[in-house]
Amino acid sequence: MAKKNQNPHLNPETFRDALATVREDGKRNWVYPKKIKGFFYKYRTYLSWILLAVLFAGPFIKVDGRPYMLFNIFERKFIIFGAVFWPQDTHLLLFLLLIFFVFIILFTVVFGRVWCGWACPQTLFMEMVFRKFEYLIEGDANQQRALNDSPWTGEKIWKKGLKYSIFAFFSLLIGHLVMAYLVGVDQVKEIVSQPPTQNLAGFIGLIAFSGIFMFVFAWFREQACIVVCPYGRLQGVLLDNNSINVMYDYVRGEPRSPIRKNVVEESPKGDCIDCGLCVQVCPTGIDIRNGTQMECVNCTACIDACDEVMVKVERPTGLIRYASENSIKEGFQKLFTGRVKGYSVVLVVLVAAFIALIATREDMEGTITRFPGMTYQEREAGRVSNLYNITLINKTFEPQRVEINALVEGMDVEIVGAKEWVLEPQTKFEGRFFLVRNSDEVKVPQEKVMLQLSSEGEEFDEIQTNFMAPVGAAKQ
Repeated sequence: MAKKNQNPHLNPETFRDALATVREDGKRNWVYPKKIKGFFYKYRTYLSWILLAVLFAGPFIKVDGRPYMLFNIFERKFIIFGAVFWPQDTHLLLFLLLIFFVFIILFTVVFGRVWCGWACPQTLFMEMVFRKFEYLIEGDANQQRALNDSPWTGEKIWKKGLKYSIFAFFSLLIGHLVMAYLVGVDQVKEIVSQPPTQNLAGFIGLIAFSGIFMFVFAWFREQACIVVCPYGRLQGVLLDNNSINVMYDYVRGEPRSPIRKNVVEESPKGDCIDCGLCVQVCPTGIDIRNGTQMECVNCTACIDACDEVMVKVERPTGLIRYASENSIKEGFQKLFTGRVKGYSVVLVVLVAAFIALIATREDMEGTITRFPGMTYQEREAGRVSNLYNITLINKTFEPQRVEINALVEGMDVEIVGAKEWVLEPQTKFEGRFFLVRNSDEVKVPQEKVMLQLSSEGEEFDEIQTNFMAPVGAAKQ
């Protein structure tokens, strides 16, 4: 059942039946947002400088020679705020993701889609990087529209060529940035300093990421927020009448009426003069006066445009502002609702559980499996052996010497290729070893064996495996 429209001045049958970016013939309606200035835009710009600086500096920040942030999905190694997470820590990563999602849900329930307008990388790059160069080269919205509709002249070729060259440069830059977060800065330096044939996979990855970003910021644009991003579609579930969003004060603004000189109004009119600037500056092409919409990214461009108009016509600012439906309709704001309390409790429980898991996490972990495709090997002097693979992970910041012992009398351990295992800090090691015993000591064809793993003399794990041997041959 459709939710009843809270604004009595709107017709819910007219504004929700079409997308602002789609024309009546089904083709795309290209959005040309008008250049904006104002209080919120100024501080969004300042914040974007800080966030972009942090984003680009992230891969270069190292602690004791280790990346501060790394999301190496290829080697299944993640470093978050200096802490390393391996596949054995999947449960910790799941808890971290749950905490992140619950926090986003709680934040959205209270403050709406502020993240999208102020901190989302898509918005930061589109509005604060690519769009600024577009304004600089092609001019404001009307000039861009006229340029696109004009025939191909020398001026148009020059402007388009310059714009897309700059777009390609920044797309390459962002593509390299993403790769640096995935494989590390050192690996990216190696990829770009060698011929493509030396590291073909890395080269293809860089080109693919750069091409995707070029496509998104040069052509796809606001469609990434409207069509692809699932966060906007969650608004209908997460938001309620107490959620704070960019809202139009229809109580004060309606009925709309343009200002006419020397005309006496017969009936009282609202503060909205129906200038349409709030629509012209919107990067997703919507009319905020139609209420909360999925396409709205809370970028505050309409607030700055409306406030500027209100100052000029000598009316109070804030006709469009951060507010909730209840604060506009009923004049009060309630933040700590039952939903907020419930989500807060869930978030606190998840954070407490995550802290407990981190506190009890083992610094060393090991996994042992039988070598695939082999059963046992008969040796001289009546001995029999089995080959095993071992995976060791050192989560500490110090090198660790690992020893392995079989808790079975008469069974020896032979390490393949080395006398001992020494693990560097925050690394994973894979090795092999033999379990060896006398054939006449074999009692069953498949015996349960307990192996003890120790680091610097302290046991950190006991692992059970199987030892296979020919019982019949032993009896003979």
